[in-house]
Amino acid sequence: MSANLRLALFFLPIALLVAALGYWNINSSPDSNAATAAADDKIIDFFAQNTHTLQFTETGTLHYELTSPHLEHTQNDDMTLLLQPDLLLFRGTELPWHITSERSIVSPEGEEVELIKNVRIERTDEQGRPTILTTEQLTYVPATEYAHTKLAVKIEAANGVTTGVGMQTYLNQSKMYLLANVRGRHEVR
Repeated sequence: MSANLRLALFFLPIALLVAALGYWNINSSPDSNAATAAADDKIIDFFAQNTHTLQFTETGTLHYELTSPHLEHTQNDDMTLLLQPDLLLFRGTELPWHITSERSIVSPEGEEVELIKNVRIERTDEQGRPTILTTEQLTYVPATEYAHTKLAVKIEAANGVTTGVGMQTYLNQSKMYLLANVRGRHEVR
């Protein structure tokens, strides 16, 4: 065996030991322990790509269809993040509400869904007239089919455009209430 190879084999274990001790010493600093504890609050226990979910009512009709290119669930707070959620909310009817946003956060047990950024809700009625609602943030409560926001809202319907700040809507009753600074443009056809 050559002298250089013997020398390398002699110093290799020592170099590995020094590197391991150095790495252990760096990772055991108090700052990294605090960072690790903070990161533990957001541990992702599962994620899914290109999800497609169907849920049916008790009578067997389609309740909703949800797709998302990326979903992740955090372990400690039981929250679920969906990127680009696309929801068709049928509620047992043939005319669904079509709800999209850039992302959404679902609370534990699915009690609340917060839609965030470029929120769009569309629905076409029995006469084929579209209604489109847009805002930047909306909180939806699935159990009561109630949604609300404190931000600016724009509602485009067949007969005009209405804007306002703050909104409460009851999807199961097809009612929307704008809370402040309401402006409308009505078109007679």
